[in-house]
Amino acid sequence: MSGLLLTMWAPLLGALLVILLPANQTRLIKGVALAHAALALLFSWGLLPSFDRSTSALQFVAQFPWSPDPDAPAALGVDGLSFPMVLLTTLVVMVALVASLGVHHRVKAYFAWFLVLEFAVLGVFESLSWSLFYVFWELTLVPLFFLISVWGGKKRAAASMGFFIYTLAGSVLMLVALLALHLHVPTHSFDMVEMAQAGAGLGRGMQVLLFLGLFAGFAVKIPAFPLHGWLPPAYTEAPAPVSAVLSAVLAKMGTYGLLRLATLLPIGAGAVTPILLVIGLINIVYGALLAFRQTDLKAMIAYSSISHMGLVLVGASSLNPAGLTGATMQMITHGFTTAALFLLVGVLQDRARTRDLRDFGGLSAVVPRFTVLLSLALLGSMGLPGLAGFVSELHALIGSFERYRYVSGVATVGVLITAACSLRAISRLFFGPTNPRWAHMQDLGPREIAAAAPLGFLIIALGVAPRAALGLLGATVAHMADLFHG
Repeated sequence: MSGLLLTMWAPLLGALLVILLPANQTRLIKGVALAHAALALLFSWGLLPSFDRSTSALQFVAQFPWSPDPDAPAALGVDGLSFPMVLLTTLVVMVALVASLGVHHRVKAYFAWFLVLEFAVLGVFESLSWSLFYVFWELTLVPLFFLISVWGGKKRAAASMGFFIYTLAGSVLMLVALLALHLHVPTHSFDMVEMAQAGAGLGRGMQVLLFLGLFAGFAVKIPAFPLHGWLPPAYTEAPAPVSAVLSAVLAKMGTYGLLRLATLLPIGAGAVTPILLVIGLINIVYGALLAFRQTDLKAMIAYSSISHMGLVLVGASSLNPAGLTGATMQMITHGFTTAALFLLVGVLQDRARTRDLRDFGGLSAVVPRFTVLLSLALLGSMGLPGLAGFVSELHALIGSFERYRYVSGVATVGVLITAACSLRAISRLFFGPTNPRWAHMQDLGPREIAAAAPLGFLIIALGVAPRAALGLLGATVAHMADLFHG
């Protein structure tokens, strides 16, 4: 069995084993869940040395039967766009499960759903047919609904229902568009390559119509304005580890789908990109302004994520190598930084029972390890040179300027507001007089450091040596750009 198949099946096997264990064996349940998440991490990252960075071709392709038709097996594989997403998913889920070791309520169900979620997300990124992609896309809804509605905050019921309805509505439009495109495939196959060949042969009007239908489903997950209403309550009410996976991985499903869609319907993509630019600019400025208004740290991170996803849309709308590189890099770097932010804010909430910025001050003298890691994540989120976010934001802005010139300068307004938001949070949390209420607050323990430190390391590493990530996606991005300018 290939390493890619093992990567995807490991969490599902773990979920099945967790379900079979007695509910009172909480330590064993957590151990089994961590072990299988670790296996998925090892299998995926173990493929890194074998990944050929010089080609845009699909790699590690594997097949397994999933329907009664023996001539239509399910195919899995990765390229320079999907492989970084697989690596991101297995790492973020692993650190999220480490951060979840403090969960004591309905432990068995929590860890089983978490592993099912990882299985579904990996299926989205590894699928080579649109039918399988859609099945896994829909499957992510179920574990997320329960993870938010059972283990979330006081308003968890409304947050989980809003997320479910928004995503399901977008998925219906996506399904209709996929079926319409499927009718134009001579072999009546859902294979991504064959559907792309059929899509490229359609007229401009049909491509635009199908593009908009598919984009509606992806836009909800990104989330793109005005389909972002589910995000703030879902991110805020979900447990911190679930929020980390939601922002770091689930949002990337939407942007990943958008980039796949651009290669599926290239003429439609070229016609619609001005709309994507406008939506992206609104996301950037609107999300940044709302983030700056927040005093709740979780809400601030949620709205800033809307702004950062706008940069992906702006970069993707350029359809040139620099912009597409920025879009894909932003998916990677934002995944690491936002996961670290949500996990660390979750630690703060556990300690203080509040997330209100106005309640803190002078924490640097009390919790130095927490101060270093959260400050690093906030600085990485604002795109400070030398940290991961800078490389992706710079490429996205350069790419958009190459195509749209000074119109894209609007994006810099949102970038500056986001930077001010991060600096304000650092100032209010860690400097000034220490609030006596937190004079004896406990600093990060070994488990919490084990969860956050790998993300902090990658925030620095990808800022200092971005070629490690750029090399993975370079050939695929160049191939995508050639489709639009070749």
